[in-house]
Amino acid sequence: MIEFPQVKRIVEAALLAAAQPLSLAQLSALFGENEAVSHEELARALEVLGADCAERGVELVEVASGFRYQVRQDVHAWVARLWTERQTRYSRALLETLALIAYRQPITRGEIEQIRGVAVSTNIVKTLEEREWVRVVGYRDVPGKPALFGTTKNFLDYFNLKSLDELPPMAEIRDIEDFDPQLTLAPVALADDADEVLVASETEAANEESANDDSADAAPEHNA
Repeated sequence: MIEFPQVKRIVEAALLAAAQPLSLAQLSALFGENEAVSHEELARALEVLGADCAERGVELVEVASGFRYQVRQDVHAWVARLWTERQTRYSRALLETLALIAYRQPITRGEIEQIRGVAVSTNIVKTLEEREWVRVVGYRDVPGKPALFGTTKNFLDYFNLKSLDELPPMAEIRDIEDFDPQLTLAPVALADDADEVLVASETEAANEESANDDSADAAPEHNA
């Protein structure tokens, strides 16, 4: 049987070594049948590890996929200097599309276009799907069977959420151009650094949106 201090050390090491959040089931799988580590002990280890971070530059958080260490927001500006890649600003069109999917899912592309009043760029939908922030969750039972879009666990993980219930009320987002999801929600995981930058304003998207929206090029920028 493994003593609790060792369980705590193993859990800490696993979380630091992992490239993604780890669930209780994944942490439990680290131990053999004869080592008898219960979910209660793992939960206690996570609680203690979280408390240990109180005065540190990192914190232990729970997101949709499990638990992970991440850089605290109050020191993020300094740590971000390690990442040499320039952060690409989010386009207004992409932000509006992502917000509508997040808050009104499941939703079709046509419904998004009806609400926004402009066509949704194919490139924007493709970018969100490639980013694995949105996916097709079904099809509307109407002629043409349009695809229904919804968000993914990757979306929740990136924006530091355990569930959609933790999304801020839409009323708090007064101007979509001033809404920077990286500042407001997104985590900065120790294992996921400069790669967590979304290239949103590609030429095709800008060309398709500019005819309808003068602000399609970029929105102001940065919780990751």
